[in-house]
Amino acid sequence: MTAPSGTDRVGLRAFDRNVPVFSVTPQTWRALIGIDLDVKAGPYPVSIDAQADGRETHTTYELRVLPRKFLTRKLHVDPSFVHPPADTRERIAREAADLQQIWRSPIPERLWTRGFLRPVAGAIASSFGTRSIYNGESRPPHSGADFRSPEGTPVHAPAGGRVVLARELYFSGNTLVIDHGLGVFSLLAHLSTFDVREGDSVAADQILGRVGATGRVTGPHLHWAMRVGGARVDPLSVLAVLGQ
Repeated sequence: MTAPSGTDRVGLRAFDRNVPVFSVTPQTWRALIGIDLDVKAGPYPVSIDAQADGRETHTTYELRVLPRKFLTRKLHVDPSFVHPPADTRERIAREAADLQQIWRSPIPERLWTRGFLRPVAGAIASSFGTRSIYNGESRPPHSGADFRSPEGTPVHAPAGGRVVLARELYFSGNTLVIDHGLGVFSLLAHLSTFDVREGDSVAADQILGRVGATGRVTGPHLHWAMRVGGARVDPLSVLAVLGQ
């Protein structure tokens, strides 16, 4: 968005939440509006408030979400990943709560300075939004993109940020979460090893770990998921908008 000269504050609201806005030049401001996988097609209002030289302005736009069809995949995995044993359920609930707390507590500054890039070069094995059937039973849709890649392949940081989670989780195996700031997160799953620790600051293209086959998988690959403002979004869409 282009703002009048002298603009010192811009606020944006969409999908009933405030969206962080950042300045690129004194007159150019940008915002990333995450549209969650479950948002229905249709028109949605986007309101923008700005302050320039002490004067307030208000504008409302219409954002139209288009319908999209998703594929279905059928996979056979260890039955314990479809019906987890009773003694793992507390752990699974705790890990889900930990992730939700991370999504709710983003770093308020923008930590990426360059465009985003693919963490590995492999082809897509399973796309964002694919409806998943494990061992004949329907499960939630795929919230990321899977990249075919041999075990041990280096995994690169999609952009600058801070490591806010680096540990083994029940479903996603060895998992990294990078907070890129302003509500933008990358989750990289099924790694074999880590090259970074929680609390580390990372630069774009830095090696974070290696591709593996940990967690609920049928073979080695990298699962890359992204959150923008709490919404599950297609990482390939982020590359289309912010890719190098």
